[in-house]
Amino acid sequence: MKPEMPPPVAAPVTDDELHALIDGHLPPADRQAIEARLLQQPEASRRLADWRAQREALRALHAPLLEAPVPQPMRDVLGRAAATRRQTNDWWRWGGMAASVVVAFGLGWLSHGSWPGRAGTPSLAGQRSLAFAQQAAVAHVVYSPEVRHPVEVSASEQAHLVQWLSKRLGKPLAMPDLGPQGYQLMGGRLLPGDTGARAQFMYQDASGVRLTLYLGALDTGPNGAAGDETAFRFTDDGPVPRFYWVDQGFGYALAGPLPRETLLALARAVHGQL
Repeated sequence: MKPEMPPPVAAPVTDDELHALIDGHLPPADRQAIEARLLQQPEASRRLADWRAQREALRALHAPLLEAPVPQPMRDVLGRAAATRRQTNDWWRWGGMAASVVVAFGLGWLSHGSWPGRAGTPSLAGQRSLAFAQQAAVAHVVYSPEVRHPVEVSASEQAHLVQWLSKRLGKPLAMPDLGPQGYQLMGGRLLPGDTGARAQFMYQDASGVRLTLYLGALDTGPNGAAGDETAFRFTDDGPVPRFYWVDQGFGYALAGPLPRETLLALARAVHGQL
């Protein structure tokens, strides 16, 4: 009697296959085949779950913008543009281009919560700091679930990390120690921002909860002066709660899936070491 042969080892599921699976671009037969291979590959299954969580978090972050009704001022502008196009058919190409510019402009303002004439519109400095906090939330949900590469430079190279990011951000940076609060530094990375480079430091506690500290220079005001110092501000609008503040023109945002009071205590610990 011949000995039983071991079951064949499935080929590793590639990242391209995982992305296609998440995006729903596979025929049913291919999707079922990949899902069957994933049953034998727990690490690939974890990556798939992490990426799906990132996708849903990003969708949740922008859902209010995508689902919000078009503001009345914008509809009025588009209505006037449509009437003009009807009256000037010879110029339809230019009319279409103008309408596209208006739509892009309007959505840009709306995404920052700053549609002209809207009640309760924050100041320009408030808009900048709020946009900064939104960027911090996106950076958190993109990188905190990562298993293999949550940081670009690990905590084992802390001196190099601080020196490198200080040079790129144009400011001597301090690395807050959150060990007394139960969070150990994992490392950090360099990120792009709308007005320059940004840094992200990541921390993790014994249970695996991760915090990120996002920082970078904010845009200067019309007179070229840096933004004023601000008190801690809290927002849970988006996928993760965060406290953010400005100190001598430099923005900071601490994000993590924690209750407000817990996150505030950590933000105070960070602020005291900067």
